[in-house]
Amino acid sequence: MGARLELDVWRTVGRHFGFEEAVGPIARLLGERLGVDTLMVRRLVPEHARTDTVAAASCRGDDRVERSRTSCPAEIMSRLLAWCRGDGCLLARTGEDPLVDALTPPGWRGTALACPLPLAGERVGVLLLLSERTGGAWELEGAGVPSLVAPLGAALEHQLHLQELARLKEALEADRQALLDRLQRDDIVESLVGCDTGLRGVMQRVEQVAPTDTTVLLLGETGTGKEVVARAIHAASRREAAPIVRVNCGAIPADLVDSELFGHERGSFTGAVAQRKGWFERADGGTLLLDEVGELPPSAQVRLLRVLQDGTVERVGGQRTLRVDVRIVAATNVDLEAMVGAGRFREDLWYRISVFPIRIPALRERREDIPVLAAHFAARAGRRLGPGPLVPSEGDVRLLSAYHWPGNVRELASVIERAAILGDGRRLEIGAALGWSGGPGPGAAADVPLREGGGASEEGLASLDEAVRRHIERALRLSLGRIEGPHGAARKLAVNPHTLRARMRKLGIDWPAFRPRP
Repeated sequence: MGARLELDVWRTVGRHFGFEEAVGPIARLLGERLGVDTLMVRRLVPEHARTDTVAAASCRGDDRVERSRTSCPAEIMSRLLAWCRGDGCLLARTGEDPLVDALTPPGWRGTALACPLPLAGERVGVLLLLSERTGGAWELEGAGVPSLVAPLGAALEHQLHLQELARLKEALEADRQALLDRLQRDDIVESLVGCDTGLRGVMQRVEQVAPTDTTVLLLGETGTGKEVVARAIHAASRREAAPIVRVNCGAIPADLVDSELFGHERGSFTGAVAQRKGWFERADGGTLLLDEVGELPPSAQVRLLRVLQDGTVERVGGQRTLRVDVRIVAATNVDLEAMVGAGRFREDLWYRISVFPIRIPALRERREDIPVLAAHFAARAGRRLGPGPLVPSEGDVRLLSAYHWPGNVRELASVIERAAILGDGRRLEIGAALGWSGGPGPGAAADVPLREGGGASEEGLASLDEAVRRHIERALRLSLGRIEGPHGAARKLAVNPHTLRARMRKLGIDWPAFRPRP
């Protein structure tokens, strides 16, 4: 009967996805065959000196079995652990054996048959069959009960793996949400605002090239959204399920470019204490975004050309050629053709990466997108800083549309967030955020016609450029000419240092003049 019972239990386990689903049918099966009342699996918890119920079910199918914990003295726990390392069963009435008393639920009275059950590779679990009767056929079948350990142990092991996967999924989702919060995004792939207006031509080219594996070159000023377009290309490609890896080529020291891109072997240079995969290997099967590709040194340009030609890489200090399947999307805000003419960028590499160029227009070239972009960033800033989304007024939009935006979309996002901070998260102070210092306030200034050129307007007010110039110069005086750092002008103005330098060059501001003379 033991072999037939084990086969039936295996079949029952196989028909259910998890142990918790299978424990009820198994309990009813044992009730019919052995006449037991309750099936229970207990787990020994030595570090907390107790035994816990992992799963339980009534063999009659009509009673709900509560999960419980039972305290266990250290001496009894040691004896239980020693018993679990063996293969014997325990059969006793409650009150007759302290080990059985430690395994059974508090307050329960009857006969118990206990058998060690492997959990997570260690025998720290117990299969428990309980009967309120003093005797019965199930006691005679005790010799066949150990045969149930294999199917029940396999089902429980599967259940524990499912629980661990669920915990890992929750942890990864929490990490993902925290990352999105830090990046100020609602999703990994940001929506492209302006797809039907200023970026219509860009999106048409994205749709053309995304299904292929062709190398793409994104051209545009800093802050125009080249990374967002690159992610749109990846999301529309066959590589969508694989990773997209972004590498800022301009931020890597020249002597570490090869190691970062192609990896290195242990001991290949001082400090290489372990083998490291490069960004090409990490992006295998997906897309590699080479941002600021024009900053690559000549030696790295040669190796990048080989990857594009052969699809192979060699780690620094390695002897083995590794094949990688990577789609390259390069991005730059400089004139690579001019760099080729000046001999600062390889001509053959230029032809390789410019197979399908996509130019992303500056924000001043698509001013029709400013209102919807402002609304998008204002809603996001309001959710982060205040009680709810913020909405720019018509005056706010006129002010934003009159500005020339040297920092493009990135600068617009910074201005909107600064305006929300200045408005305590409840309103937008666009005039103050742009550096407007004339007129009674941003609301009134929004209705005053402004000119982008130098000089003064007809009403005697300073032009917007002149107001911005004075605002930047005041920040430079306060920061003693420093641009970056915690006390720099960029931090005081809440803008990117590169954006601030570009704006000062355009306005003709000589920031070194604000530094104290030695």
